[in-house]
Amino acid sequence: MNYQMNRIMLMDLYELTMAQAWFDQGLGDLEACFDVFFRKVPENGGYAIMGGIEDLVQYLQEIKFSPDNLSYLKSTNLFHDDFLNYLRDMDFTCSVYAVREGSVIFPNEPIVKVVGPIIQAQIVETMILLLVNHQSLISTKASRLRLAAGKRQVLEFGARRAQGYTAALMGARAAYIGGMDGSSCLASGEFFQVPVGGTMAHSFVQSFPTEYEAFVAYAKSFPDNAVLLVDTYSVLNSGLPNAIRVHKEVLAPMGKKLKGIRIDSGDLTWLSQEARKRLDAAGLSDVKITVSNSLDEYIIRDLQMQGAMIDAYGVGERLITAHNEPVFGGVYKLSGIRRKGEPHFEPKMKISENHEKVTNPGSKTLLRFYDNETDKAMADLILLEDEDLQPYYHGQEIEIFDPIQTWKRKILHNYRVRRMLEPLMENGRVVAKSYSLQELRDFCQQEMASLWPSIKRFENPQTYYVDLSPRLWQVKHEFLEKHSKRNN
Repeated sequence: MNYQMNRIMLMDLYELTMAQAWFDQGLGDLEACFDVFFRKVPENGGYAIMGGIEDLVQYLQEIKFSPDNLSYLKSTNLFHDDFLNYLRDMDFTCSVYAVREGSVIFPNEPIVKVVGPIIQAQIVETMILLLVNHQSLISTKASRLRLAAGKRQVLEFGARRAQGYTAALMGARAAYIGGMDGSSCLASGEFFQVPVGGTMAHSFVQSFPTEYEAFVAYAKSFPDNAVLLVDTYSVLNSGLPNAIRVHKEVLAPMGKKLKGIRIDSGDLTWLSQEARKRLDAAGLSDVKITVSNSLDEYIIRDLQMQGAMIDAYGVGERLITAHNEPVFGGVYKLSGIRRKGEPHFEPKMKISENHEKVTNPGSKTLLRFYDNETDKAMADLILLEDEDLQPYYHGQEIEIFDPIQTWKRKILHNYRVRRMLEPLMENGRVVAKSYSLQELRDFCQQEMASLWPSIKRFENPQTYYVDLSPRLWQVKHEFLEKHSKRNN
């Protein structure tokens, strides 16, 4: 069966049932504002990395129901002809804003904003969350691996364990932005110019009468890139001696050198230390040692602390599936509505028994403050879109406060300001800036450098300030008070 599809149909049913009800009530053109945000950093970390924006822009340009789509919808017996004709003629005219891909992001702040006719803005919910959640999750995991490995090389090896082929492809791209040095996935190289790398599998070694013969064959085929997998039988008793022998008997006579070995099992610290000693003793101090085998940032950190002699890491399933916490909990919530002719959005918010699920109302923007002396990020401030931003751009001293624990306050001064939400589309027309993949990766590393080490800790990181402007805080609490009285 051919599963190639128009991605507009990757939506939840309720998006169209609600849309038809709005249509029936004559509310199809009611303007709405929706926010994407997340409530918790994966693995209790201190930050996340924004992902999926390039793919999102591509998707937004594809939004058009095909005759086949409409035929299927009619067959469900849920939708009437007038509504299906509306969908047939619908052009996407929303304005969309998002935080730049590769940026560090934090809980409860708007990272994508969609403004436009409520039906159009609602039916993109599933795909926006799918794209942003998945790629932000992988970029965040990759950035943690980058932190653990320091200056050592780290490659993404996870395609065979990814949850679907698109997850393998887009995951490799997201991992590269987050800090990986390359990928074993050839498609990521072809489509996105991600550097690709790899060696051999155990099956290659096993397919020859002896390990030595396997290594000879591989070295002859790839004399400039001979990296040999040495743990099929025994790293120290077989694999490593045979690799050294191949260098001396095959590569050196050709004027070539063994490039590296890979170890995929066993005590990686001890084996790498012993391998380094023996390689150095054989005059092969330039040969790199790569390790794999269900690695993650915690294992890599421990290997580094134990003095492992490792030059490169191959990380597979625990990166491409974000194994430790494989969900990025981004949500898509209505924050305001505006009828034709009205200048401002009427604030809307979800009220919950759990305070962490109470949303922030209104059409908003997001500012980030950087200390002029250290160039470190100081705090993020969520404001209503129509607030005057000039005092912030002119460096006026301001006091920010925790929106829940309001007694926690901080004075900001001597700062510069960055407006975080960039336009992707204006009234359905693409205006997004175009960045190369390398530019996004470099930008992500700059973003990571803007964080204090305490925020980047794996355990008990410092909480970064994300606060509400006084006016937004007041609007939120007036809304809560009004609805509290209404329900009493």
